Amino acid sequence: MRRNELARLIDHTLLKPEATPEEVERLCQEARAYHFASVCVNPIFVPLAAQQLAGSDVAVCSVVGFPLGATSTAMKVCEAELAVAKGATEIDMVIAVGMLKAGRVDHVREDITAVAAACHAQGALLKVIIEAVLLTDAEKVAACEACKAAGADFVKTSTGFAKGGATVEDVALMRRTVGPAMGVKAAGGIHNYAGAIALVEAGATRLGASRGVAILEEAPE
Repeated sequence: MRRNELARLIDHTLLKPEATPEEVERLCQEARAYHFASVCVNPIFVPLAAQQLAGSDVAVCSVVGFPLGATSTAMKVCEAELAVAKGATEIDMVIAVGMLKAGRVDHVREDITAVAAACHAQGALLKVIIEAVLLTDAEKVAACEACKAAGADFVKTSTGFAKGGATVEDVALMRRTVGPAMGVKAAGGIHNYAGAIALVEAGATRLGASRGVAILEEAPE
């Protein structure tokens, strides 16, 4: 895959707690230069990213219920609405992982449904992080089915804050579960071009990476 094609699959990501405004500005400059799909930043930086990327082909993505997914549905909806109002056009939310593991799939689906409705009402996409590394395969399938039933646009592997990230096996399982039409985002631990391509070949249509520039520098022009 050529550099420009791969760039349009990457969410150029900076979610570390110590990120500074200057680092976010640099992230946006890199995203403009390489034509990444989006920058993914914490909610506090959405207005800055929207300002930096105005008039570009790079979307602004932010996170909801991040990184634990253990906030109330009302809070997740509020976070999403505020982020979109400030300039985000894509939202990555974390599921209520503990509820899923307890078999409370109805709660998980309703949580996603509410955030999806809030995003779609304002023209934003919703990607749902299932934190696959914490789930059994059966739980991953249940999570993906809930995301699909709730009207999410993407399922996503990981926050990058748990004990592991995206794997080819998880992406392939998620793709089989949601079918060909829904987006699958792989994130967490993507460090090089070979790893990125393996995830795309497994079914990922978006990649979340903090090393996007380094990955692209390895890609053929």
